Amino acid sequence: MGRTTKVRDLIGAIKDKASLSKATLLTKPTTASPQLTVLRSTTHDPFAPPHHHQIAAVLSFGDGSRATAASLMSSLMDRLNHTRSSSVALKCIILLHHIIRRGSFILQDQLSIYPAAGGRNYLNLSDFRDASTPTNWELSSWVRWYARFLEQLLSTARVLGFFLCSSSSTIDNYRDEERVTGLTNVDLLREIDALVAVFEEISKAPDPVYVQGNKVVYELMGLAAEDYLSAVNETLLGIGEFRERLSCLSFSESVEFVCILKRLENCKERLSPLFIKKKASTESLWCLVTELKERVGAVKVYGGEGRLVKPGRKERASESDRFDGRVLRLDNSVRFSSGRWGLDQIGSSILQINGESDFRV
Repeated sequence: MGRTTKVRDLIGAIKDKASLSKATLLTKPTTASPQLTVLRSTTHDPFAPPHHHQIAAVLSFGDGSRATAASLMSSLMDRLNHTRSSSVALKCIILLHHIIRRGSFILQDQLSIYPAAGGRNYLNLSDFRDASTPTNWELSSWVRWYARFLEQLLSTARVLGFFLCSSSSTIDNYRDEERVTGLTNVDLLREIDALVAVFEEISKAPDPVYVQGNKVVYELMGLAAEDYLSAVNETLLGIGEFRERLSCLSFSESVEFVCILKRLENCKERLSPLFIKKKASTESLWCLVTELKERVGAVKVYGGEGRLVKPGRKERASESDRFDGRVLRLDNSVRFSSGRWGLDQIGSSILQINGESDFRV
């Protein structure tokens, strides 16, 4: 077995040198070649992730023109989709992950729209299999999962409008809270649903016990852990906002919210052993999920209007209970999009105030 593995490693090293030699002959000496950069970063060595300087070289192609970034992305995707080596495929996906996290806007944009002509999902590696060695067979399952995870990150980014844990789209806490506060109930549910999908995909990661000591897997799980914590913070913010809106949710919104909370709670058991190090934000999230499941489960249908309110509290049709005592007058009526005001149930609804005038939402 050991001799066979050494032969495989030797063959992989020969392939790497042959590919580099061929690319070097076809490249102008004065021009940085995307193909050469990708080849150097994605060798057949199953235990060595891309070095920091190699990752930096890949990211540097985002500092030039859009054509340069497109050339880099084309080389990287071609390498990913034509290799039969699990080691090469994992390193390609790691580079894509670094583009999401640290790449310039031009590179991220190329990733989000690639291919330009559409029609093919280049991260669909569900049929990927590398049976050359037992190690590569185990790594194949990580290739399939890691590609799905990155695909989910891209899908979630399209909903949120930014990449999780990306240095180029970092939003400070105050601005992020302000953004979430301004969302309607429907939009906020949509965002939390997309975030929970990230939790669900992470929870489907293969068992790392079979690849212990593999630095490539450790590298990708480190990246996934940072995305996980970023998703925790965004989800905590969104669910915390819904805690303030419970009294003004419609029946259908409350049902959808409970379903999302249940999906999130179902991930907890699998996620805990994957990320042993406890974080205060993670513990806060699970406590909040449990609390809101109980609170939403305790509400009742009031007056047959299809709205949910907490027992023992009088329903307020015009404002959230968070803003008790506030009086709306004709001279200070304001248009609000946020569902925490209880006014976005029907976008065209009109609230009668004192029978004299309208408050249009």
